[in-house]
Amino acid sequence: MTAGQIAALVAAGAFVLLVVLLGIVLAKLGRTLDEATIAIRKAHENSDPLFDGANTTLTHVNTQLERVDGITANAQAVTGNVSALASVFTATLGGPLVKAAALSYGVSKAIRARRRAKGEIEGKHSRPAKGRKRRGNRS
Repeated sequence: MTAGQIAALVAAGAFVLLVVLLGIVLAKLGRTLDEATIAIRKAHENSDPLFDGANTTLTHVNTQLERVDGITANAQAVTGNVSALASVFTATLGGPLVKAAALSYGVSKAIRARRRAKGEIEGKHSRPAKGRKRRGNRS
């Protein structure tokens, strides 16, 4: 055997080893792809009930939202009624109450002014004038 033939045998052996290793890798890759295909099928089969449940849930949520819309509309109507009632109350009782309060304020102010005027007339001679101090003992 010549050196060229030995080199050819070594190259052929290395090529066979390379082909065997690539075959093993490809076989493992094939199994992995098969498992991925099976997992995707199972996920697809299990997704149908999940979507059905989601549709049922959305239907219930929509029903509840319609109820909430009704409650909101009723609350808005109650708010409008309370506002109208407050306006009626203000119109019917607010005006007379303001007038009664103004009258009582005016009467109390007039009474105070009259008392003050009466007190100044009676006490004019006995009280010292404002701004003047009595002279006397300083302590």
